[in-house]
Amino acid sequence: MVKLATDAGFKLAGQSEVNANPKDTKDYPAGVWTLTPTLKLGEQDKAKYVAIGESDRMTLRFVKPAK
Repeated sequence: MVKLATDAGFKLAGQSEVNANPKDTKDYPAGVWTLTPTLKLGEQDKAKYVAIGESDRMTLRFVKPAK
């Protein structure tokens, strides 16, 4: 993500782990939609996926330098 944004002319101004979820192992049968709030698999292993919570996310801040 950082490379794509910087290649487009943006500068990385900050990043945070505020939305990180270390419980997310990122290897689910229906992808990220297996987790809450979607729960694509319905009742199948629902308690397991609810315990994990939402997917691991990144928070990045980019700025476009003045020309």
